[in-house]
Amino acid sequence: MINIQERMEHYRIAGLSMIAIEKGKISKKQHFGVLEAGTDKIVDEHSIFNACSISKFLTSILVMKLVEQGIVDLDEDVNKKLVSWAVPDNHLTKHKKVTLRNLLCHQSGIMDPEGSFMELESFNKIPSIVEILNGQTPYCPTTIEVTYEPESEFHYSDAGFCIIQLLLEDITQKPFSQLMDNFIFKPLCMTNSTFSTSLSTSTINNFACGHDQHGALIPGKYSIYPYLAACGIWTTPSDLTILLLDIMNASKGQSKIGITSKQVKELFRSHGCKEWTGLGVFLDGKGDNLEFSSLGWGVGYQCMLVAYPNLEQGIVMMTNTDTGMHQMKGIMGEIYRSLS
Repeated sequence: MINIQERMEHYRIAGLSMIAIEKGKISKKQHFGVLEAGTDKIVDEHSIFNACSISKFLTSILVMKLVEQGIVDLDEDVNKKLVSWAVPDNHLTKHKKVTLRNLLCHQSGIMDPEGSFMELESFNKIPSIVEILNGQTPYCPTTIEVTYEPESEFHYSDAGFCIIQLLLEDITQKPFSQLMDNFIFKPLCMTNSTFSTSLSTSTINNFACGHDQHGALIPGKYSIYPYLAACGIWTTPSDLTILLLDIMNASKGQSKIGITSKQVKELFRSHGCKEWTGLGVFLDGKGDNLEFSSLGWGVGYQCMLVAYPNLEQGIVMMTNTDTGMHQMKGIMGEIYRSLS
């Protein structure tokens, strides 16, 4: 194992929290550094980080729960159930429509406009998903539409997950955060996880402040994203490990949230035109060596979740520092390789 504290100094990482899983059980818990540079607020098991796009992994699990209950259909044209907004039809949607499946694997024909989906600028002006999709905010300067034939190309898309969020809210008439609480967080007692655009004042002392690649605090200390399904999760490695273990237990019929082995296989198989795209996750390897991963990278934060579901192995790492380089090129890549 590498000297994590030494590598943290090298990369100017303020705080790091990690948990490893072996044979379906937690094998290692380690927490280093501080929640805020220049303070003695140490990182511990209850420290909450901005996990950014790891939200997409949780969103995919929520979708599969609603599929299992017959509330949504992976392969139905989303416009059949969208109420508040609709994907504009054009010649590219004549033969293939936008569906939950191709939205989840980033092959829906939707591309994010350049310079879009940044962090929230003001708590006083939180945009609605409809305003964002209509191009009425600085967070997404142009109207979202299909720009290539669905399932013909891969383009990573936060806008696609905004459409998923709106679809779930339109169908259930419940906020996305409430759906996540009811179907995932409460059944698994994930008490340190939240999808919210406002940090709870009662637990703010547990939240890790964001830092830049030089180790300095980011403006405002925290970065908030108003696109919950795409990148709105605040959580801990401990809570994400609870979810990972539940997904692994699904193959034994022991999932507390009721995910089935069939649904797990659907999540972690290749979809569309790229063999490395699952539903809300990315894939590598096959058989027992099948690996899925989900990365979170936002202003002031970087996180990484990697698991081998068939071997019941995995690791969750979260930091409150944006190193300016891909996770695999920094400290998390070093830790991952040392454990491999």
